[in-house]
Amino acid sequence: MSIIRTENVSYEYRFYSGDESEPQTKKALHDLSFEIEPGQFLAILGHNGSGKSTLARHLNALLVPTEGTVWVDGKDTSDDYEVLNIRQSAGMIFQNPDNQIVASVVEEDVGFGLENLGVPTEEIWKRVGETLERMGMSAYRDSSPNRLSGGQKQRVAIAGVIAMKPKCIIMDEATAMLDPNGRAEVLRAAHELNREEGITIILITHYMEEAVDADMVFLMDKGEIIMQGTPKEIFSRAGEIRELKLDVPAVTRLACELKEAGLDIPDGILTSEELSAAIEKAAPPAGKNAE
Repeated sequence: MSIIRTENVSYEYRFYSGDESEPQTKKALHDLSFEIEPGQFLAILGHNGSGKSTLARHLNALLVPTEGTVWVDGKDTSDDYEVLNIRQSAGMIFQNPDNQIVASVVEEDVGFGLENLGVPTEEIWKRVGETLERMGMSAYRDSSPNRLSGGQKQRVAIAGVIAMKPKCIIMDEATAMLDPNGRAEVLRAAHELNREEGITIILITHYMEEAVDADMVFLMDKGEIIMQGTPKEIFSRAGEIRELKLDVPAVTRLACELKEAGLDIPDGILTSEELSAAIEKAAPPAGKNAE
């Protein structure tokens, strides 16, 4: 059974403009239907306003559809009685870690969600210790979060979520405010959780490089999923992606430029190793031109 399934999901924001007494609406999602399998690493890409963050908030019942249905672990997100269970199954990591760190000590922050769930004290401290160890943050358990780097704060936020033993973690632009080292640190942690613990990861991002190692990629525009496939399938369509005013990974962009310059290399190059091998294969043997 899929961990997340959507059927004909649409969502409208309501807002008031000026002195108008009746709300206006703006459609942010349009008739989305898809499934996400347990243990999958999914990257959702798109520019600002594409609907990717609105979609993310539907995947753990922070928003419910205007039309259609979202099921998380078999539970309908519009069912108020299931919201707590849904959020135990699908945890959320937000863009700014400061927005979800609530305690003045790291270990207390990691245990905060468990307290709200009514987990016994002995079990809370056991999970806190195990989770901090898993995230490489044991040395900071007695520290103030204010003294941590951005990447370390996100690791604490992730620890607080995984301590609740979710089946799925939704990372909504969780690396957007971090420097390159912090982004790499958080991504490494996400891939380890996916690979070693089998946790489904849904990564919402505008950094194309972060999607290279995903199992599946959704590309969103104007509230619709306009492309879906493996990273190689998606980034093989570099021309279409650039028409949407989106970039492609730097290595893929260089490969496209070399191909346009006349070098016979395949589409969908994702890594420097692939590019090196393609160039070596396409380049004429040494001395051939001289002959």
